[in-house]
Amino acid sequence: MKVKICGITDLTTAIAAIDYGANALGFVFAESKRKISVMKAKDIISHLPKEILKVGVFVNESKEKIEEIASTVGLTHVQLHGDESPSFSESLSYPVIKAISIHDEQSIKAIEHYSCEFVLLDGPKGTYRGGNGLSFDWKSISAKHLAGKKVILAGGLHGENVEEAIKLIKPYMVDVSSGVETEGKKDLSKIQTFINKAKGSHTGGARNEIIYTAE
Repeated sequence: MKVKICGITDLTTAIAAIDYGANALGFVFAESKRKISVMKAKDIISHLPKEILKVGVFVNESKEKIEEIASTVGLTHVQLHGDESPSFSESLSYPVIKAISIHDEQSIKAIEHYSCEFVLLDGPKGTYRGGNGLSFDWKSISAKHLAGKKVILAGGLHGENVEEAIKLIKPYMVDVSSGVETEGKKDLSKIQTFINKAKGSHTGGARNEIIYTAE
């Protein structure tokens, strides 16, 4: 199981997360208590291994600004966490992860309109568009909604529920931010526990790399 630790704001946490087994790190460039400056993100990313995915999180930002930041800091993927249209996501020159806040049947159906390879299933919107620690009904998602997608599961995940979530959704990757924090700061012990449980979950080897196909 692949794991993304989002809301990275310092090099120590980034390196520790990678040492524990993280496959991707997320850097938030939208309004958030975890927002990072372009220069600080660039410095952190310059010290990271090439194989680690470096994901920039944006909310209703212009194409020009997204492309500029991605190029400057060295992102590998762009995560769109706002109201971006399918055509907007297709216009970017970077691989796109489209986040969908799951709260009703209509929001689930929205997944089908995006052609990007990755779709991130998140909980309902809170104070910010992501990182609110809110989950959704995992049983509301079925394979027919996810055809052809690499699914990243987020929203309310933590060390105590990630194994159950993986068994139900069988995602390509799990994504956590607030679930590995203590008093609003990344907690290295919680990061290690989360990664260990996610990677040790009994979902079966091949299914961890699943790309959903229409039945």
